[in-house]
Amino acid sequence: MITRRRLLALLACSATPGVTALGAVRAAENPFGQGISSRGVRPQPRGKPSGRPFLARFTDIATQAGLTHPIVYGDVDAKRFIIEVVGCGVAFLDYDNDGWLDLLVLSGTRLEQAPPGTTNRLYKNNRDGTFTDVTDRAGLTRTGWASAVTVGDYDNDGFDDLFITCYGSNVLYHNNGDGTFTDVTDKAGLHQIAVRYGSGCTWIDFDRDGHLDLFVATYLDTTLEKLPKPGASADCSWKGVPVNCGPRGLPPGFVQLFRNNGDGTFTDVSRKSGVAAASGSYPMTAVAADLDNDGWPDIYVACDSTPSWLFRNQHDGTFRQEGLERGVALSEDGLEQAGMGVAIGDYDLDGNLDIFKTHFADDTNVLYRNDGKGYFNDVTVRAGIGVETRYVGWGTGVVDLDNDGFPDVFVVTGSVYPEVERKVPAYPFRTPRLVFRNLGDGRFEELIDEAGSGVAAVHTSRGCAFGDFDNDGDMDILVMNMNEPPSLLRNDVSGTGHWLKVLLVGSKSNRSAIGARVIARYGSRTQAQEVMAQSSFYSANDRRLHFGLGAASLADLTIRWPDGATEKIPGVETDQLVVIREGAGIFRKEKFRVSNP
Repeated sequence: MITRRRLLALLACSATPGVTALGAVRAAENPFGQGISSRGVRPQPRGKPSGRPFLARFTDIATQAGLTHPIVYGDVDAKRFIIEVVGCGVAFLDYDNDGWLDLLVLSGTRLEQAPPGTTNRLYKNNRDGTFTDVTDRAGLTRTGWASAVTVGDYDNDGFDDLFITCYGSNVLYHNNGDGTFTDVTDKAGLHQIAVRYGSGCTWIDFDRDGHLDLFVATYLDTTLEKLPKPGASADCSWKGVPVNCGPRGLPPGFVQLFRNNGDGTFTDVSRKSGVAAASGSYPMTAVAADLDNDGWPDIYVACDSTPSWLFRNQHDGTFRQEGLERGVALSEDGLEQAGMGVAIGDYDLDGNLDIFKTHFADDTNVLYRNDGKGYFNDVTVRAGIGVETRYVGWGTGVVDLDNDGFPDVFVVTGSVYPEVERKVPAYPFRTPRLVFRNLGDGRFEELIDEAGSGVAAVHTSRGCAFGDFDNDGDMDILVMNMNEPPSLLRNDVSGTGHWLKVLLVGSKSNRSAIGARVIARYGSRTQAQEVMAQSSFYSANDRRLHFGLGAASLADLTIRWPDGATEKIPGVETDQLVVIREGAGIFRKEKFRVSNP
């Protein structure tokens, strides 16, 4: 195997940096010419089950909640081009500021004729477990190939705005504060002339000036008309079956950074900031968070079948791409993986943000542990994540599902090749969701059936978002399903585990407090979380940070705001939402209705 150390040596000796070494890696991992990285990894042996009861149960209540419209994305039984298989994200957001989470569900279309009513959809929370489709009223009707969404208040007017990437043209929607949105893409200076295949995107205040800037990725630098047909080359076959081509063999994408001018417009600073120098990869989900604990937001990008990128903030308006040096570009054995989704969280409760990244079948998802200085170690095998290699992983989160005080890992899955199942039944198109329950000692235990019918049910899923839609103190999950209605997984937690939700409101910093970090100390434990505008796969979570606290009835909070200022709030009672305004402490508390089964 090619180790990371050996790979770095090859990179240093290569006449053209990266070409010789990465060519060797690709040849080693891709002997059958498939377009997506798959290392052919065998699953690790499963240990003896812990025998501990899992106190969270997930039930899909989408139908009774009124989420009945299918998410159209390509043909149902065959996929000719890669644009039909990647799918899109979803979001939890409170667009009308009523304290209840609403839902945004993105959509694709069909190559030929889309069914009537195919559009992105906004659902308003009726506060009774049901939702009303308000897409038309909100001005968000749009048909096309949507990809990712990022949610944040870019103009600091108190209402969250939306930026959505697409194949074709990306779009910026301004929230008017009256339940409607306006397309301000051209007015904001974000119009693009060329057709592009937009992928990950995230709001980030990279220069800490109090205004949200915008990071945008393009997956492939090509157009639909130029894509080869299934079986056209070695990159268009999997398990001996002709399939849609790519991403290998297709022109790689790129990333851009747009600085917020503070007047509703943006300036392209991609070259000036250094992010445009990154090349040769297929960027997907983008996540902004302070990964090296220096108080400035960095950007991590999961890249498909190529090395992933970590852009470290240099504090002067520029970034350096240090994915290889920091240990998050490749697997532990130095091989490329099919990076799709990203979750950020403090799984081992050491106050540092770790990274979980989803990958292709015949490979493991990967867990990178942060050493506190922004260097990462691949701990996938020793953490017990390596027991699962059967499925293609997409949306994911590091979130405490059972409120026991230890963040768990959740993954949605689904194949990209409906044609393969008919000839190779071991690789089904529709597959279950996964729960990796945190055992509290650095190890995880995989659960499927034990986590409820909503986890065990098979779908072809892509994006997922995490939030408490029914305000009952646990984390629910919204899931994008290809050519089916979305899933809304209601979480019913039994037991006595406490919890705390924290909603931050910036004043000097950006109003959404994106980039703020909260460290909660409860009992003998310490957990870090950060407010982010995109994670999972192309999705956006509830901006209210949720801490499961186990037996602890109080928590001490330390908040580091995006501008670097810190604020301490000791002795916060649990089982409530606290709203904290920058510099003013807690200005609102809310007890939720809690109904344990």
